[in-house]
This record gives sequence, structure tokens and C-alpha cells, in this order.
Amino acid sequence: MKILGISSFYHDSAAALVVDGCIVSAAQEERFTRIKNDESFPVNAIEYCLREAKISKEDLDYVIFYEKPLLKFDRLLENYLDFYPAFRSFSKAVSTWLGRKLWIKEEIRKFFPKNVDILFSEHHLSHGSSAFFPSPFESAVVITSDGVGEWATTSIGLGSDNQYEIKKTIHYPHSLGLLYSAFTYFCGFKVNSGEYKLMGLAPYGEPKYVDWILDHLIYLCPDGSYQLNMKYFSFMKSDTMTAKAFEKWVGYPKRDPEAPIRQVDFDLAASIQSVTESVMLRLVRAAHKEFGGENLCLAGGVALNCVSNGRIKREGPYKNIWIQPAAGDAGSSLGAALFGYHTLLGHPRVIASDGRDSMAGSYLGPKFSDEETRKVLDAHSIPYIEMSREHLTSFVAECLAHDQAVGWFQGRMEFGPRALGNRSILASPLSEHMQSTLNQKIKFRESFRPFAPSVRLEDVSEYFEWAGVSPYMLMVSQVSDKYRLPLSEQDCRQKGLDRLKLKRSVYPGVTHVDQSARIQTVSQADNPIFHELLTKFKAISGIGVLVNTSFNVRGEPIVCTPEDAVRCFLNTGLDILVMNRLLLKKSSMKSVRLKTERMAPLTHD
Repeated sequence: MKILGISSFYHDSAAALVVDGCIVSAAQEERFTRIKNDESFPVNAIEYCLREAKISKEDLDYVIFYEKPLLKFDRLLENYLDFYPAFRSFSKAVSTWLGRKLWIKEEIRKFFPKNVDILFSEHHLSHGSSAFFPSPFESAVVITSDGVGEWATTSIGLGSDNQYEIKKTIHYPHSLGLLYSAFTYFCGFKVNSGEYKLMGLAPYGEPKYVDWILDHLIYLCPDGSYQLNMKYFSFMKSDTMTAKAFEKWVGYPKRDPEAPIRQVDFDLAASIQSVTESVMLRLVRAAHKEFGGENLCLAGGVALNCVSNGRIKREGPYKNIWIQPAAGDAGSSLGAALFGYHTLLGHPRVIASDGRDSMAGSYLGPKFSDEETRKVLDAHSIPYIEMSREHLTSFVAECLAHDQAVGWFQGRMEFGPRALGNRSILASPLSEHMQSTLNQKIKFRESFRPFAPSVRLEDVSEYFEWAGVSPYMLMVSQVSDKYRLPLSEQDCRQKGLDRLKLKRSVYPGVTHVDQSARIQTVSQADNPIFHELLTKFKAISGIGVLVNTSFNVRGEPIVCTPEDAVRCFLNTGLDILVMNRLLLKKSSMKSVRLKTERMAPLTHD
């Protein structure tokens, strides 16, 4: 049985292929088109998924779309009827839908032969299925929280064996995801992509607006649900997120995206982050009280808030937690396929006996051989060195120990927003200046953005207050007390970005201003060469931790192909590029000129 799941036409279009219940391939369209958060029909992702499985379109049994367009259109119409005559916004939205979105089945049919059946899931069923079915649990409570699907914004579901069913929902316009996005918008970041910036900004501020938010913006119900006070929001009737009442309450206008970050932005970020964590904790506790169990799965865009996830793990009632690594809409393509295979078609589910999940470290994207990589380099007369694996990891570990920044390109590309050691930029965490160097000279992005640590699974409890696995970089924990550095009273009085100057631990490159870190544990089973590199870096430096950030620059998706990697390498401050067993040194690149339009210089906006 071969089932292709698709998500598209909103943001983060993707495709995923499931064969006889096994996840074979999955990828986001943006990685191929190089358009960040590409919403177009995922032609390239589909072609990759089929190519990886060595099958054709004719071999598919089903194609399943991740949501029901008619239900979403119903919400659109009802929403605008309530706010008539908001004609400009209404006409723009309706013309988009009538032009293409409403005829998704016909769009899909154009691409696939008649023998392939086309089915539709529901948005939150796809999200929840993406979390439950790949998890290592026979049964679990599943909480999905995002902006909005068709109508649902938050749902609680139950998964058991091959069945997944939603039990409770919160409906639009009451949305925790849209509440967080409203603050993202007001603080000058782009909705649907800048929320993680707001999360990174939060520790620089003080949560002084928490009480006001809870008194005026969101009402928390006794059963764990919530309602928004729509007086302060405008997303129901316009293209903006916040109403004039919101601005009046804050006492400041919305920040221009290019303007300096204000103290009020820091404090708003800290406040809404605290509220989000509290709301999610209430939901989790309410779900456990009603449905019990030991296992919790999370999905939806809010599940990418790793700070909130860390609190749920530490303070929540569930013994075990598993989070879909592609928790946003991209992951719903996989959820749609799995929901179809297991629940709709009734096929049994097989769970690994060793307690591992079924996403194979989330390395589900394309890979490129040494031969393919050499052809790219030779075509552009780019010099490189070919090494054995043992020699390569030893050499790179030495480079990292000498504060060189390394582009690391190995094996299959990651599915989801996090680079997990196959399309990564790596650096030593010991340098006090590494965070600013990576942000400003390599990533070309905001200076306050934190970096995550990758650590060997067997070492994680040594360096962080964490036990167990965190392979997908979706949990935040505190740095171990013995590696923290004390801060003086004067240090503690610093505000805003002045806190960046403070050395907070022995490995400041991966320690956020609140002495926390977004952890990725690396196992030898999931990624042996990355594990080997960490081992050798530890032998040299004494610290088994590396900075791991995505291999891209501001405004671009994570690199996919060798061409993407070389282009990024040549146009940034990276010192070394490693692609499989091939190594490039920036010092040897002075005379290199790229010969294709595809590899033109990067833009940094």
C-alpha cells in the first residue's frame, strides 16, 4: 500500500510518502524552490518522494490532502458575513479561494493518473496523526495547537493502536497560536515565520504584562480551555493582527520591522511567552485529569515552542512526551498519509520494540553521493580535498576547536524546521563571541538569536539538567549548575540586548541569557558520523557539545543540494565546508567564480 500525503496552499507546503505503514520520504517544497515557507503545490517534493521510493505516480494507491477545503471556505464566508462590509479583505480572500484553493481536488487530479484515489483528511486530524502514529507509544493523549485549521485551533485527541480520534476542540477565533502571532506581528516580526524570533527575544525582557493579558486579552476557563477578547484583535476582518485597542493598551505603536527593538518589545515577548506556557500547562493538566494515561504527544505550530515544551516536560503530569519534529503544516502531509493508512483503511500499526520512534531521526529528505557532489565542484573548478571518514572527523574537530565555523552537509536532509546534523552549521560553544559571529557574519540575522547545542546522548545529563532523549531539538533545559557562571548584581541589572555581553556558562555559544539551551541529543544509531565528530571534539576540547544551527542565511530555507551548500559557503563567513567526504577550505576559494544563475550571490534581507 503506497500513500502520498500532501499539504499546500497556506504555508510550508510538503509531501510525504508512506509505504505499507513505513515512512519512506518527506520534504518541504521550499527546499527545492528556495522560496521560504513556499505555499505552492509541492511538485518538487512529490517528485522527490516518488524518486526516493523508486516508484511512479501510477504506483500510488492514494493521495491524501491534509485538510478539507470546503470546511475552511465555510469558515471564511461565515467570518466575513459577520464583519460585513469589510469588502476589500473579503474580496481578496474570496478571489484567491475561487481562483484555486476551492478546486484542490481538480488540482491534484491534474497531477496524478485516474487510478489513484484522492482523499481528504481534516487539518487537526492530520496534525494529531503526525504526532501519534510515528511516536513510540501504543496509546497516548494528543494535543494539537496552532493558528487555525478549518475551524479548530486547539484539539485534544486519543490515539490507540491504529486509531486516532479527536475528543475536544476549541474553535476559531479563539486561538493560542493566533494570540502568539498577534504579539509577533506587533513586535515587528513576520507572522507564520517570526514566532520563533519572539520566543528567542523573551528572555531579554520582563513579563510585566502577564496579569493584564490574563485580565483583558484571554480568559482561562476551569476546564483548561480559553477564549480571546476580540476587542483587541483584527485578524477576523483585515490583514492585520491587532486592533487599535491593542495599541492603546500598550501605549506604543507597532514596531516597524527594520526599527530597533524597544524595551516594550522585550517585555511583550516575555509576557506572551509566559502566558503561552501557562495556557499549555493548563491544557495538558486538564487533558490528563479527564483522559489519564502516561503518554502525551504534541503537534501544531505551538508545539514548536520548545520553551513551553520544556516546562510541560518538567512540570506536567505525563511521564513520556513525544513531539512531531515537523509540528507545523509541513508535518501534516505525513499525518494525512498515516491517518489514511491506519485509521481510514484499518491497517495495523507496528511499534519498535526498542522504544524508538519511526521517523529515523527525521532524516527523510534527499541525499547526494560523493560522485554527484564531485560533479558539481568540478563543473565550477572548485578545489576540494577527499578524506577518509576517520581523517575527516579528526580534521574537522581540530578546526572547530580553533574556532572555525563549519558547514556540515551529510546524508539525507532533515524534515522539519530544525537542522539535526545533516544540513548544519557547526561551531565551538566555548567562544564568548561565537553567537554574534554566527548571527552577523554567517547567518546575517538578528544578534539576539540563540543557538542550540548538539550533545552525545550519553553525555546529555553531564552538561544539562536533562535525562533521556531529545533528538529533534524541541525541548529546552537549563545548563547544569556546575557549568554555569555566577552573575554579579550589576550583571543582573542589565536590560535588553546588553544581556548578550554576559558570559553565562562555560559554553556561552549555546547558553541563552536565562541559562537555558534547546537540546539535541545525538545517538550513534541515528547519526554515527555526527556522533563521531562530537566524540573527537570532546577529546580535544574537554566539552562534548557543539553549536548546531541550520545551514542557511536569513530569508532562505535550509540548503538541500550541493549547489545550495556551496553557494551559501562562498557568500558567508564560513571557514570550512564538508560535503560527505569532501572538504573545502575558504582559504582556497579566492579565485572561485560561480558559473550558474542558480548559484548567484545571496541576498541578506
